[in-house]
Amino acid sequence: MDFLSQTYIALRGPTGAPQSAQDTVAKLSDRLSPSTLLADRRAAVLALKGLVRDCKQDVGDRALPGLLQVLQNDAEIDAEIAKAVLETITQLCESDDYSKDLALKHTDYVIGSEQTVHILFSLLGDTHFYTRYATLQLLSTLLQNRRSQVQGFFLKAPAGASSVIAVLEDKREIIRNESITMIQMLISQSPDIQKVLAFEGAFEKLFNTVTHEGGLEGGVVSQDALQCVDSLLRYNNSNQSYFRETSLPALLCSLLLFPSNLSLKDPLPQEFALQFWDSQKVTNVSLVLGIMGMLVGSKGSGQELSVFVRGFVELALASNAPTPLKTQALHLLPSTLTFPLSEVILTPYMPVPETRGEEWDRLEPASALDVLVELALHGEYNGLYGDSRTKEGLELRSAAVIVFDNFVRKEDIKLAIVQGMLPPQEQSEVPMISPLVHALCLSPSSPLNIANVTSTHLATLLFAHLLSGSPRAKTAARSIKPSSSIPTQAPSQGQLFVPADGAPSAPTPPEEDEEDAPQSLLHLFAENLSLCFLSRSRAEDDREEREWNRSIVGYICLLAQWLWDDPKAVREFLEAGGLGTLVEPINQTSESETLIPGLCAFLLGVCYEFNREPGEITRATIHPIISRLGVDMLVGHMTRVREHDWFKSIGPESMVLPYPSKAPNSPSAEQEGEIWLDWSFVDFWKSNHHAIQRGVATDPNTLASSSGPSAESAMLINSLREVIRSQVQEIDALQLRLKGLSATEARLAESEARVTELEADLQTSEGKKREVEKEQEDLLVLLDDMSTKHRRDKQRMKEAGMEISEDEADDDENDDDEEE
Repeated sequence: MDFLSQTYIALRGPTGAPQSAQDTVAKLSDRLSPSTLLADRRAAVLALKGLVRDCKQDVGDRALPGLLQVLQNDAEIDAEIAKAVLETITQLCESDDYSKDLALKHTDYVIGSEQTVHILFSLLGDTHFYTRYATLQLLSTLLQNRRSQVQGFFLKAPAGASSVIAVLEDKREIIRNESITMIQMLISQSPDIQKVLAFEGAFEKLFNTVTHEGGLEGGVVSQDALQCVDSLLRYNNSNQSYFRETSLPALLCSLLLFPSNLSLKDPLPQEFALQFWDSQKVTNVSLVLGIMGMLVGSKGSGQELSVFVRGFVELALASNAPTPLKTQALHLLPSTLTFPLSEVILTPYMPVPETRGEEWDRLEPASALDVLVELALHGEYNGLYGDSRTKEGLELRSAAVIVFDNFVRKEDIKLAIVQGMLPPQEQSEVPMISPLVHALCLSPSSPLNIANVTSTHLATLLFAHLLSGSPRAKTAARSIKPSSSIPTQAPSQGQLFVPADGAPSAPTPPEEDEEDAPQSLLHLFAENLSLCFLSRSRAEDDREEREWNRSIVGYICLLAQWLWDDPKAVREFLEAGGLGTLVEPINQTSESETLIPGLCAFLLGVCYEFNREPGEITRATIHPIISRLGVDMLVGHMTRVREHDWFKSIGPESMVLPYPSKAPNSPSAEQEGEIWLDWSFVDFWKSNHHAIQRGVATDPNTLASSSGPSAESAMLINSLREVIRSQVQEIDALQLRLKGLSATEARLAESEARVTELEADLQTSEGKKREVEKEQEDLLVLLDDMSTKHRRDKQRMKEAGMEISEDEADDDENDDDEEE
């Protein structure tokens, strides 16, 4: 009642006459003076809090200086007035669509003095609930409006870091959650504050919050805490180094239920592979994967790198994680992938049909490399959902293609994989057709099978990565002769994937006619390319034509990279009838179709440029065809390829494009995607298309100087690149070792300095000891002299007949006894 009466009197005025809002704010502002009673100031602040919503500008202009004065003088001693003044200032600084400029003006006035911000951080140390909560809200508002200025004041605040960390330890969830939100804004784009909070123990407090909330099963609070950890680490090498020195990297693995001490040969526990997923858990796991990816990308220690990479591989290839998480895990694998994919054995799982993901079949173990190839060719769970070509599914398969490309960077690995596809040397052996060769050799057939088209297209991308820049792999690939009994339909399950309780059926030898001998891959590609053009001409609708165009693009991109600087492959392709297949699409062009004619022109130029082997079709044979088509037209077709939207949309980690639909608002249309090109071919095109454009204009009897290096030079360049790459890895290892030695040397220097200091102290102590001993000896000598003189004097007194006291007599007797 006292508060209501005081507020009523303040609003009414002395005479009870009606007052305007400005007059009321003015009178209440006067009551904020330190000369008034604390109760009056409290009542005035509460009244102003009620007026600030409708009279924000008047309260800010008249009362804000007094409110800041109350904040400085009274907030620490009175919790009620602290809550009221903090909430009032917060409302003055909050912005909306109509008062953004006014809120910024008030914010600038509040932070005009660093003392005000320092008081706010000191108030965080107050354990009163409303004081701490209102302070966090005001700091969040100030950071939202003027982040950089508040960050500068925080670095100078005496109790800034300690008070912020203390708030993270608050047992009250509302306070703790609000503090995490405030810290996210406080550390944004400020490496210095990130370092300060990290060394004050922010990582440990945030992970304690995640653990308290139930780990990755937690809700939004776990998400906010993990986002805060991500902000503390991202682009901050110092914090990343500090983070590695703690036990927290192992905690990241435990949050994912992944054992951090798992060796490459140990099987993975089923609790990691098969988990229950909801949208919030997917978000939290994605944040943890991002943190682990940062540590992998910044070249962490060997053990840590191996464990994290193993976790990424297992999550992407042998778990029931949602598709976006699998895609993210593959993208986080380092580009210079040295992880032994061919040696790690995985145990994939397959969902049991009609169980809605509640029951899973364990499949036969397979190497990580085989599972990766199967994922790229057929999609998740070996093509279980291959008919539905969603954008998410294609993103995952394209990520698998990128990982495969990174894995086969070394020419020895490329050659080993290609040699594994060669037919057996002995006729009695049954040829084993790898899934990659099977997908490459699927014959185009009608009716159209979209799953087969996608598998073949992605197979051409994988095979192109094996051949690109490797003359030895190209030479070995020309010897691959798949069996002519390959079916035209892809199997529902690849040979690598069979249930664990069953055994794979033994392959039966193919029955081949003597006249139907196996063809080489180049002959098959030339034949399939011709069939794709024929099927496209018979397409019944635009969608079917688009699918045949995709197959054509895949074959041409593969052939362009294979035939580049490989004259023997060029001769074989031309002898298989490839020249006629390329010329017709260049002649029959339309304004809406520019990609395929440009690619055909480029491949024709590659054949002309590298046709150096003797044969039926020579450069002199191709030159009249080029002249009839027109050099300018060929160059124009190639130039328009770079201007195509599909070409410009491809990035190093993005090759999936949204599929166009006549009903863009339908959900299914938004989820469907398509793949045309990959970054490897785009980079290859950008590097070499100028050479081909110049080459088509040269005389057939003259080899262009821009033909590129010879096979021997290419092999030398590749070997030198491998040497440089290995030397870079050795340098990195030596630098890490040097850092360790430098740290050891620094500790040794500190120890030597300490020893020197202790030796100096010891010498000083010994000197002092000698001085004390000398003084003691001198005192003993003096005492002995005084005793002798004393006895002599008493003897003389006896001889003189003088009286001696009893004490002196006793002393004489004692002296005599001592002498005796």
